[in-house]
Amino acid sequence: MTISSADRRLRVLHVEDSELDHQLILAQLRRAGLSLDVLRVDTLAEVTRCLCEPWDAIISDYNLPGFSGLVVLDMLKESRRVVPFVLVSGEIGEDTAVAAMRTGASDYLLKNNLARLAPALMHAIEASETQRARQESERELLKSKQRLHELAGHLQTSVEMERAAIAREIHDDVGGSLTALKFDLAWMARHAQDAAVLQRVQSALETVSNAIEASQRIMHNLRPAILEQGLVAAVQWMSMRFERRTGIITSMRTSHEQIQLPPGVPLVAYRTAQEALTNVSKHANATKVDIELSVDSGVLTLEVSDNGQGLSPADLAKARSFGIRGLHERAATVGGWVDLSSNSRGTSLILSVPLEAGGALLDDEEASHVTHDPSAWGSA
Repeated sequence: MTISSADRRLRVLHVEDSELDHQLILAQLRRAGLSLDVLRVDTLAEVTRCLCEPWDAIISDYNLPGFSGLVVLDMLKESRRVVPFVLVSGEIGEDTAVAAMRTGASDYLLKNNLARLAPALMHAIEASETQRARQESERELLKSKQRLHELAGHLQTSVEMERAAIAREIHDDVGGSLTALKFDLAWMARHAQDAAVLQRVQSALETVSNAIEASQRIMHNLRPAILEQGLVAAVQWMSMRFERRTGIITSMRTSHEQIQLPPGVPLVAYRTAQEALTNVSKHANATKVDIELSVDSGVLTLEVSDNGQGLSPADLAKARSFGIRGLHERAATVGGWVDLSSNSRGTSLILSVPLEAGGALLDDEEASHVTHDPSAWGSA
């Protein structure tokens, strides 16, 4: 964009102690066709007062009574306002000019060569407007990301509430009906005289028992009641179930036997481990999985690593990799993040959640790293 008098009238603050130099600079700018409202000030008190006002640009002399143009530049930086700053001086050394540019000055000129003042000023204003537009875009993007995180958190909460409601319905309605049916079939089995009828009843009993086990498994997947015993116990139970179901050797280490965590964190960690193990069973072609759960320096860390075939960069970049995206969004709901690394020797997924001071209280007796053998656990 080219700034001209046809675009708008520019407000310029001129920090200058010489009225003659002020008039020369003003004439030079007007000769270039710029429409201006210029205010001249020459004391720090006036500069301080005027910096609170909106300006399109600031032109400052270097040598001023009791202070320098670099002081004005520092004051502008402290105000955190994006305003182009052009340094004009009768004498300015190269070192000083370089220091001014590094500090944030838009340009510098000598008073005996004002021919490029107008182009320099116009360029500086355009650059500052571009910078302001970029900053505004970044702020809007940050707000948009924050809204997306809030939406993701709301959706995660809604999903978990819906899962809990469905689990209760399965337990109260489906589970209750299946249990009653199992009792009736057991009574029929005890009183049946005909061998063919007894065989059918026994077959129906097996079907109902399988349905009850399936409903219990579905209820657990929907709402992990094991979390009521703590995250450590829940992850240990999950690893044991995973090894028994898949045949993949699964070991778990934990820094503490009991970990008290802020609300929401245990469920996020549990779901992350659940998703990681699901991905291992589906895609990794692994023979071993290691799970480590620890709290150190106020950060909860959950790591799930396998010795499988790994993920390719193309797999990680898939547009529909919603499982991985979901892990990132779920972690963000409790202020955490997920790191995923993979190569030909396997994949490692790490969940990290900073805990607020006092948010994670550990038992007084801290256990050293203990390896838990899932085979030592009883049936779930």
